[in-house]
Amino acid sequence: MTTPLTVTRIAHACQLIEIGELRILTDPWFTETATYHQGEPLAVDVASLGQFDALVISHEHYDHCDLDALVAGGFDLGTPLFGPGTVTTLAASRGFTNVHTIEAWESATLGELTVTATPGQHGVHEVTFVIQAGGRTVFFGGDSLRVPELDEIPGRFGKVDLAILPINGLCVRPANMLQVVMDAEQAAALTAALDPTVALPHHYAFHSGRLGDQIITKCDQDPRHYTDALARLAPQVASRIVLPGTPVMVL
Repeated sequence: MTTPLTVTRIAHACQLIEIGELRILTDPWFTETATYHQGEPLAVDVASLGQFDALVISHEHYDHCDLDALVAGGFDLGTPLFGPGTVTTLAASRGFTNVHTIEAWESATLGELTVTATPGQHGVHEVTFVIQAGGRTVFFGGDSLRVPELDEIPGRFGKVDLAILPINGLCVRPANMLQVVMDAEQAAALTAALDPTVALPHHYAFHSGRLGDQIITKCDQDPRHYTDALARLAPQVASRIVLPGTPVMVL
């Protein structure tokens, strides 16, 4: 019997991944600042999250590593936390007591759950993840650029059931339009290489506020650009665009 696999986007890159009875939270972000806006409603607040078996964080940027919000909201700081050293050092300083440092191609196993850090590239040190349990395999792309080494994932891990990828092509205006996140076309090309059963875009509603969008960041907020590109490059892959709070079951 196939282990149930469901994903529910909370907002941005914060996802609730459920594999059987296991609950995994990715890249938490629950608050906003003058230049960091989710651009979509939060599906749930920290106090209503419930218990998790694991917390997986790709890098230390505030919109992916909102640890202060977790602490303030009463999140269980004994929850196993997986991430690169930049994240686990920060988490330990915030009171998290069960941290597991993994860098690219390193794995940590907790019960039936295995989390493997895979390569990533961003404005700061970042990893992406392959999350496995119950015979299911999930790729979580954080907000990385397109990294060619990720094409190795099917060969290393077998069939990918679910791929979750950023798609907004975020560029930093003051840094001569430096691109720091894969865009829709690049994400579709990576999806074609991964060949998952289901692919979900995320990290597209984000904005920097009216002024910030003009002087700090430039990005694509239309997820249809990704699904259109995917239909060309990998028509066999099912893709879904959903509102926060809408569960997607992977058969």
